[in-house]
Amino acid sequence: MYKKTFLFIALMALSTSCNAQKSDTKKSATPAKISTYLNSISIESLRTNLTYIASDEMEGRETGSEGQKKAGKFIIDFYQKNGIAFPKGAKDYYQPVPAAFLNAKRNENLPDSENIWAYIEGSEKPNEIVVISAHYDHVGVKNGQVYNGADDDGSGTVALMEMALAFQKAKNEGHGPKRSILILHVTGEEHGLHGSRYYSENPLFPLKNTVADVNIDMIGRRDDFHKDSNNYVYVIGSDYLSTDLYNICESVNKEYTKLDLDYKYNDKNDPNRFYYRSDHYNFAKHGIPSVFLFNGTHADYHKPGDDVSKIEFDSLTKRTQYAFAIAWEIANRNKKLKVDKKDK
Repeated sequence: MYKKTFLFIALMALSTSCNAQKSDTKKSATPAKISTYLNSISIESLRTNLTYIASDEMEGRETGSEGQKKAGKFIIDFYQKNGIAFPKGAKDYYQPVPAAFLNAKRNENLPDSENIWAYIEGSEKPNEIVVISAHYDHVGVKNGQVYNGADDDGSGTVALMEMALAFQKAKNEGHGPKRSILILHVTGEEHGLHGSRYYSENPLFPLKNTVADVNIDMIGRRDDFHKDSNNYVYVIGSDYLSTDLYNICESVNKEYTKLDLDYKYNDKNDPNRFYYRSDHYNFAKHGIPSVFLFNGTHADYHKPGDDVSKIEFDSLTKRTQYAFAIAWEIANRNKKLKVDKKDK
């Protein structure tokens, strides 16, 4: 009896030890996986893609223009080349946004345009959606000058492309996100956030299943408040609806990117009201936790001087990696983000 009891205890101890080692291994492997794919985000790829997206050939990417459509085709070609699919339930990479919708609020004369989407299906909770958004339109040509919009929002556009590539690489190697990722390039932002409003009113996936929106609008330069360093990013809205989202934005930065997180424009009384001026707002107003990453305005904001030659690609890369880390954590955490606040 004693020998059998001793043997049973020994076997139980060995089993417990092995399980503990497996658990510890799983925990320690997670940061390494994030780092692997975060570090796959390439400064060279960002530079190559932005050089084309913000070239004179795109004619400033005015909503519905031939230049914008050409930029859209370039984005889609990138996804097709890299095996990144359009979403399930869609017939292709386009969500048409009709002219009637674009012109209804401001009585403008814009032609039909399109949102562009790509998709990485989740491995465990595919019906829960993490949206990563940026607008790919700009303001076109004025008085014969092309407004290239390299920072606004060419920088966000190419950041989404690079993040999609990193998520697809993870999926191809067996480490894809638990939740699905919807990459959403929206149109009509410069005319009143129309593309994101159209998606929020005509969602491909139910908004109740949309866990969060990580929105990127201008992350390629620095503003006058940070003349001595580009190692910062403005974080707006992360704590408006979800303490979980705020904590994620803080923790992944401490672990991976170590940017200076500036909350200057997160103040609800800030007169610039940036929280209400980019595409995340059309998710946030439906109660979806949203964060807006931004480098602030500069002398070339909505001017013809917003060119690729002025982009600081080291900072663009690091901010893209930060956005990826936020989205990765949201997509892979065990529980979906808890909405524990109301934005009045």
